[in-house]
Amino acid sequence: MRYFLEFSYRGTAYNGWQKQNNALGVQQVLEEALTKLFRATVELTGSSRTDTGVHAEQQFAHFDLNNPIPDHDLFIYKINGMIPRDIAVRNVYQVAADLNSRFAASHRKYEYRISKRKDPFLTGLSFLLKADLDVDLMNKAAGLLLRHNDFESFSKIHTNVNNFRCTITEAVWRETDDMLVFHIQANRFLRGMVRAVVGTLLEVGKGKKSVQDFEEIIISKNRKNAGAQAPAEGLFLTEVGYPESILLGQ
Repeated sequence: MRYFLEFSYRGTAYNGWQKQNNALGVQQVLEEALTKLFRATVELTGSSRTDTGVHAEQQFAHFDLNNPIPDHDLFIYKINGMIPRDIAVRNVYQVAADLNSRFAASHRKYEYRISKRKDPFLTGLSFLLKADLDVDLMNKAAGLLLRHNDFESFSKIHTNVNNFRCTITEAVWRETDDMLVFHIQANRFLRGMVRAVVGTLLEVGKGKKSVQDFEEIIISKNRKNAGAQAPAEGLFLTEVGYPESILLGQ
C-alpha cells in the first residue's frame, strides 16, 4: 500500500532533503523514525529536493507498507513524538499504488524572504539585506521568466537532468515595511535554480545589471553569466500541488 506523507521542516540543521553518506538529511531522519515505528524498512521518495539550509513549509514524500495504517491521527501523533522539533508531520494519505510524489505533482511554489532590518525572530529564516533595491526593475526582470522555458543559466552545473526546461507561472516580488519576498511557481525547478534567480535579480535591483542583461543571461544558457546564489536561509518550499483527487484517494 502506498502513502503520501505531508510534512514541514526548518532546514538549518540539515544538509538538505536527500540522505547522504557523510551528512544528515531530512530524508534519513524520517526514514529511521518510520522504520522504527513500523518495524520494517521504510524508504521515502520526495516530491522535491531542497539544498542545505533550505526550509519547507510543505513537502511530500511517498512510501510503501505491506499493511494499512489503521488510525492516521494516531500515526501522526506517534511519528511526531519520534522526530526532532524542527521536523513536523502534517498528514498522511493513502493513494494509488502507482502514484509517485515527484512526478504526480502539478506545481511547486517557493518564496525567498529578505528581511530589511535585523530581527532576532527571523535569524536563520530570512536573508538580512539592508541595500537599497529598485524593486520595480526587479519585477520587470522577473516577469521575463514567464516568457522563457530553458533555465540552464540558473542551474547548478554537472546536474543529472535530461533538460533544463521549466514552465514558470508566477515570478513576482512583494514588499512590506520590513520584508521583501520573491514568489515563484513552476511545474519543476532545477538544482539551485531559485537561489540563482534571486541572486541575479538582486544584481538588477542594485543597478549592477539591467533588465536587458537579465534576459540575455537567460538566453545565454550559461551559468557563469548569472549572479551568485542567494543564501539558503531565506528560501522556503511553500507548496507542492497535486490534483485534489489524488489526496482524496479517488
